Amino acid sequence: MKTNKMCAILGNLNRYQELMPLTENRPLSTLLFDCKYRLIDFNLSSIENASIKQVYMIFNEGETQSVFDHIGGGKEWNLDGVQNRFFIHLFQDSLKQQAQGENYYYSVIDYLEKSKSENTVFMGSKILCNIDLRALLKIHQVQKNDMTVVYKRINGSNVSDSDLLFNVNSQGHLEEAIQAKKGTVDSIVNLCTDIFIIKTARLIEALKEGQQVGATPNLGQFLREMIAIENTGLYEYTGYLSNIYDIPSYYQTNMDMLDVHKFTSLLYSNQKIYTKLKNEVPTYYSETSDVTNSHFASGCIVEGKVENSLIARRTTIHPDAQVKGAIIFGNNEIKAGAKVSYAILDKNVVIAEGVKVEGTKEDPIVIKKNAHITEDIIGGATA
Repeated sequence: MKTNKMCAILGNLNRYQELMPLTENRPLSTLLFDCKYRLIDFNLSSIENASIKQVYMIFNEGETQSVFDHIGGGKEWNLDGVQNRFFIHLFQDSLKQQAQGENYYYSVIDYLEKSKSENTVFMGSKILCNIDLRALLKIHQVQKNDMTVVYKRINGSNVSDSDLLFNVNSQGHLEEAIQAKKGTVDSIVNLCTDIFIIKTARLIEALKEGQQVGATPNLGQFLREMIAIENTGLYEYTGYLSNIYDIPSYYQTNMDMLDVHKFTSLLYSNQKIYTKLKNEVPTYYSETSDVTNSHFASGCIVEGKVENSLIARRTTIHPDAQVKGAIIFGNNEIKAGAKVSYAILDKNVVIAEGVKVEGTKEDPIVIKKNAHITEDIIGGATA
């Protein structure tokens, strides 16, 4: 019987208190990126570019509304056909099944068996990159490994306590996997990206064995634990990558897109990035507008000054308003004379006339969804 080369699983379980309130009612993977994208677009686009037909996505309970709002039927990623499909599973269902002594990996095993794929790709949610999964598959096949893990050399200051780091020898082989500890790592580290490719038959076998001994229901953690016991190879990713786990890392990742080299590396490689389409009027720039080094989505009205900022759809910036070093989500209004600098404004925020919202590059202010700010907020607060 003919089989597919790969099927895919997306794990979206990471919850970071340091990203609140942005992730209060949405998963990390649906956070806004560069005005019009969502972080999940990059994983889904890598899957589409590799011609993977089936995707199994794992989310936390209560966080799926924004997922369905964005993905819809999956048309943009070619997931709405008869053969091309996506499935969504709630992690809490697995926890309940485990507590009741049931086969808590039944759903994912069923998916893997029905996919009839030779290999399975697993991708986490907090790493932003544009990876060629076809190249990963080729290396995996050439090295004849049961499992291959993707890593990236990054600055040690950009890791969190939840990260896994690799010691890699001069031949590019894995010597040791160690848990990261923020602030105590070397200047350059080998970060595990939580992107795995594994033979499907072996994964099914391992999951069935794991259920018998009470292994973790968290599939990403399960695969991390398999590194030490499987024939595991490494694949070094050399393109743009960002590790997102708190507000400063999320802020800086967006600001990186104002650097033309980083922007081009991520979004204009030979791997196209797909996102939900919006048919709207272009952004309007009035004669009073003054815009420098900023990105805008469609449907905005710009009458004030904008510098080094990223502005999402349907945002209005009134005359004499000033926006600098800011990330503005959709449908916001910055009224006349207001000043917003080094801040992240969630959706449907109104900044009243003459009000100042001023953070710093290292500690940007975050304004919650649907907030109406009528008084100044200076330095490091969240409203």
